[in-house]
Amino acid sequence: MGVPAFFRWLSRKYPSIIVNCVEEKAKECNGVKVPIDTSKPNPNEVEFDNLYLDMNGIIHPCTHPEDKPAPKNEDEMMVAIFEYIDRIFNIVRPRRLLYMAIDGVVSAPRAKMNQQRSRRFRASKEGMEAAEEKQKIRQEILAKGGFLPPEEVKERFDSNCITPGTEFMDNLAKCLRYYIADRLNSDPGWKNLTVILSDASAPGEGEHKIMDYIRRQRAQPNHDPNTHHCLCGADADLIMLGLATHEPNFTIIREEFKPNKPKPCALCNQMGHEVKDCQGLPREKQGKHDQFADTVPVSEQEFIFIRLCVLREYLERELTMASLPFTFDFERSVDDWVFMCFFVGNDFLPHLPSLEIREGAIDRLVNIYKNVVHKTGGYLTESGFVNLQRVQMIMLAVGEVEDSIFKKRKDDDDNFKRRQKEKRKRLKRDQPSFIPGGQFSPQALGNRSSPQAISNPRQAAFEMRMHQNSTTSASPNTSLTPDGSPSLGGGIKRKCEDSDSEPEPEDNIRLWETGWKQRYYKNKFDVDASDEKFRRKVVQSYVEGLCWVLRYYYQGCASWNWYYPFHYAPFASDFEGIADMPSDFEKGSKPFKPLEQLMGVFPAASGNFLPPTWRKLMTDPESSIIDFYPEDFAIDLNGKKYAWQGVALLPFVDERRLRAALEEVYPDLTPEESRRNSLGGDVLFVGKHHPLCDFIVEQYKSKNTEAVDIPPELCHGIQGKLTLNDNAILPDQVVESPVPMLRDLTQNSAVSISFKDPQFAEDFVFKATVLPGAKKPAPVLKPGDWEKTNNDGRPWRPQLGFNRDRKPVHLDQSAFRTLGHTMPRDRGMPGMYPNAVPLGAYGSPYARPLMGSPQQIPKLLSNLRPQESWRGPTPLFQQTPQRTAGAAPLLAWNRMVPAPNQFQPGQYQGLGPMAYPQRPEDRMDRGRQVGERGPTQPSPPAALFPQGD
Repeated sequence: MGVPAFFRWLSRKYPSIIVNCVEEKAKECNGVKVPIDTSKPNPNEVEFDNLYLDMNGIIHPCTHPEDKPAPKNEDEMMVAIFEYIDRIFNIVRPRRLLYMAIDGVVSAPRAKMNQQRSRRFRASKEGMEAAEEKQKIRQEILAKGGFLPPEEVKERFDSNCITPGTEFMDNLAKCLRYYIADRLNSDPGWKNLTVILSDASAPGEGEHKIMDYIRRQRAQPNHDPNTHHCLCGADADLIMLGLATHEPNFTIIREEFKPNKPKPCALCNQMGHEVKDCQGLPREKQGKHDQFADTVPVSEQEFIFIRLCVLREYLERELTMASLPFTFDFERSVDDWVFMCFFVGNDFLPHLPSLEIREGAIDRLVNIYKNVVHKTGGYLTESGFVNLQRVQMIMLAVGEVEDSIFKKRKDDDDNFKRRQKEKRKRLKRDQPSFIPGGQFSPQALGNRSSPQAISNPRQAAFEMRMHQNSTTSASPNTSLTPDGSPSLGGGIKRKCEDSDSEPEPEDNIRLWETGWKQRYYKNKFDVDASDEKFRRKVVQSYVEGLCWVLRYYYQGCASWNWYYPFHYAPFASDFEGIADMPSDFEKGSKPFKPLEQLMGVFPAASGNFLPPTWRKLMTDPESSIIDFYPEDFAIDLNGKKYAWQGVALLPFVDERRLRAALEEVYPDLTPEESRRNSLGGDVLFVGKHHPLCDFIVEQYKSKNTEAVDIPPELCHGIQGKLTLNDNAILPDQVVESPVPMLRDLTQNSAVSISFKDPQFAEDFVFKATVLPGAKKPAPVLKPGDWEKTNNDGRPWRPQLGFNRDRKPVHLDQSAFRTLGHTMPRDRGMPGMYPNAVPLGAYGSPYARPLMGSPQQIPKLLSNLRPQESWRGPTPLFQQTPQRTAGAAPLLAWNRMVPAPNQFQPGQYQGLGPMAYPQRPEDRMDRGRQVGERGPTQPSPPAALFPQGD
């Protein structure tokens, strides 16, 4: 789930951490898509060793996407997941390890189960309310004579099935095992790769299983301290988890978030409005022959890299403090920064009322930390353990400014509402009184399709005049009767929905007024603020939560039973006397089993994923735990505007009562359900070319039932225990496809075996520090003393991407404006200049050689200038201009073979090892340019002009 708004704040404050991914597209030959050779060098000009996939961030967008039609059945969902993994693998191209981690059974301790319970109950409630609202609006539109397409009978996909213990997750594990075996047999990029699958039967959250693996491998003597890790996931807390590893080379890949994507109306399937605004109007003709009638605009999602090594550079500048009474340690200060981020929210604790990340709460905490750390005598944390005495000093300093924070929040909110009201009035005043519609409706420049013939222009003009006269006959101050005619009498009162003001949720706390603490505890906890004993209980639970979360991030789960037993957080000013509070946790605690967890997080509406007798406990009025499953529940907006931001007031599950009720229905489980209710482990896969393959095959031949250690020299230094797997994939055995549309693997050469991470004593402490031998990455940010130390006056050149030696070409503003007018709008690319790799002069894997005789470059691009030297052939604009009689000048990107017979067989030689065949779209562009002889010049390939950093 992550921390709301954290990534947006981070990317704005530290913009250089973001790098757009370069993705090689599959080629197509005679209608057949040719697979991408992922064994070739990475087009992003960086090589990654390990790729970790937080699979839940892949499963959800593939099963119920928001920006394209959903898969029709479960088989299509599995294929979509396979294709998504292929895209990520193509971008990252790991060379040593691929680790797939699914949120497992007891995917979380009790602390996370409460959050999962709230999310699933809310999703079920919102889904039912949306279906009811949709049906109500549909009936109203049809009653008024509106037009709507027939209602599609489609079974609603319940995303709650993406929970450990369901049949869906069990089938997903089977499909992933098949997918891994298929790629190990067929993809050259997987040839020497070690693959570990941690499916839903292995305990733990996906991202924390990944972190636990990294921690345990780091503690081994054969671990490479310069391993380059890449973690795929959308949760913002992955950034903090990556920093907590203290690995110098750690990168995160995630989808680029693009807000306000257009979505079709769920009633009429037309674009431009939501369900609540649907009028039931017939669809207008789209295209000359209505060929775009049923198409939904779909743009392929793009990916970005988040470079944590650059974030560490930013933090080193921000957190470095001089004249400390103790030795400054940057790694310890990073741990303190991660700890302070917990106060603005996480998956296990509500954020403090005075700390909102949108209001700069992290910056405020950092400033207080730098002012107070001189008095604390040391750092707040050490390897995941908290010094509460020092934390108390930070929190009390925040408490001193709480009152001013609440007042400023109110002032900012009032100013924002005033500006929005003025904006609405201005837009309403400037709106034209009449806009023609239909075939005469105005269109944005550049978006016009081919001109269409005007049909019945006289009738269209008459209707436009009549409509304009009817709207202008009534003055702006004249009231209208319900039938639309001007009222002869006085004005009528405007309806509430027509007013400029929007209904605001009632705020009974009023934090900006005196007495806010008294009102907060009375409304949220139903106790008096003078009840010191209760307030201390709330603070103690919150302090325990802070210690538990930090331990969870750095050492693993300290207790499966702990959870924060309140819906709201205390104030920072209440953190008095926390230095003496205990922070130890119960040892030897046991987590829920898979089906027990489903009973703890599912609403009754999702009971179909449970055995019949278990399901009955959710709905039977005589059930002893019926109060755990309310049909309706309150949502406290807690000062927010939208319901999804509010707090779901659900009862907490009593573990003892739940286990007692389930003891009576355990005998009803079938053998298959009992299997799904058991715990599993990780599985390791390798192909026939992997050095470890023969070692694993020998284990199966000898039928050795004892766990054996992995020889680290055979597996890139990876260590752990191997045991024989009952459902193993073995060489020369057919691997049956669980997806009917995919073929069986009749010539399999891959092998799988059970894998277990290295084990340590229960009290072992993983040190949060940089390992010996680790090399610090080259700096990316501009040095603070650049102007002083730069004797020759060279300007600072920002690093674009991962390669420091990339030589960019610069255009000034006029050239970009000209390109914007010349480039066609129907290129099918998001944005004016896509994030493509530069040409061969930059060392690109898509090197385009200069073919044919040199041409002259026009004055339009005379401002193109190289920086320093170029690699490869001499750029066109550095060659001597030549003009032949009657030859039209061609643009710099329009260099091509004038005729097919001028192709030279040796022209690809001498370009170096990176000169791969050209992309198919480049070939098509050149072919189209050769054939065109019109007055309009063809558009340039976007790869020539990379976006600025």
